[in-house]
Amino acid sequence: MQQLLSTLGRVFRERIGWKRVGIVASIVIVSIAIMHLFRTLKGVDTAIVLTALAEKSQGQIALAALCVLGAFFTLTFYDLFALRTIGKTHVPYRIAALSSFTSYTIGHNLGATVFTGGAIRFRIYSDWGLSAIDVAKICFISGLTFWLGNTFVLGIGMIWHPAAASSIDLLPESVNRLIGIGLLAGIAVYLAWIATGHGRRKLGKDGWKVHLPSAPLTALQILIGVVDLGFCALAMYLLAPSSPDLDFVTLSVVFILATLLGFASHAPGSLGVFDAAMLVGLPMLGKEELLASLLVFRILYFLIPFATSITIMGIRELWLSVILPWQQSRKLRPAPAVAQSSPPQSKPKQAAE
Repeated sequence: MQQLLSTLGRVFRERIGWKRVGIVASIVIVSIAIMHLFRTLKGVDTAIVLTALAEKSQGQIALAALCVLGAFFTLTFYDLFALRTIGKTHVPYRIAALSSFTSYTIGHNLGATVFTGGAIRFRIYSDWGLSAIDVAKICFISGLTFWLGNTFVLGIGMIWHPAAASSIDLLPESVNRLIGIGLLAGIAVYLAWIATGHGRRKLGKDGWKVHLPSAPLTALQILIGVVDLGFCALAMYLLAPSSPDLDFVTLSVVFILATLLGFASHAPGSLGVFDAAMLVGLPMLGKEELLASLLVFRILYFLIPFATSITIMGIRELWLSVILPWQQSRKLRPAPAVAQSSPPQSKPKQAAE
């Protein structure tokens, strides 16, 4: 049996591979989302959407914007936590915040976050002496923070309100509750595995080996992910239509599932996938009103941060690649020699006639 499993595993790695599985899964998720989106948007009245947009109060949008700011502030601790975990304590918070913010917003909006976000991180951290392996470890630990936080909140939400998840995954409430219990049990097992190890647990081999955070630090890691997700869900909740009444837990469960589907699709900005999941998961809300809320959320959470990140990175590259070398070349350039003028000669006195 063991030989059969080994043979099947080798055939899978050589003939198929996880990369192709991921590509197929992304295509399937995007295709299903687009079909659902077209079906959901049939008969939508654009005038009602515009009216719903106009009815969003400035205070409502301002509070949602503050929640988005809180989410991105929490996001900066993803990289800081990862840097301290791998022992790179010389990198200051401002650099970790810059890297975390720009890599997430640019990578998530362009798609293929693993590659685009990793490239931006390497561009920033290489100036502080970090190698490509160090950046890969930071990406891994930051991703672990995201998934632990999402898994924890999703597990609680599916136990507390399984019907909210049923609107998306179409599974019975009892099955969703079991899934929620399984998610929390998985986190508990992971924490127990971390806590019972002699010293810090390690993953990887040869030159690529990462030390996992201790159990107390893993709890802090989960808390960072939960706070980040809580701010995002609260921003969406503040923008959601006020009628009919919608409890925060229901919206949070749908929001997490929509976010995870968006990440799994690798679509730029989760465009289409996130929106379709939200529309399918919240059928009790009017489509036009919910579309207006999603448009405002996209502006606050996707477009404005993306434009800000592009501007920051553009100014940084201009400074590092153009202005700074020009200033250094000016300092190294020898000063022009000053021509020494000979002292004026006195004219000979004319002979007196």
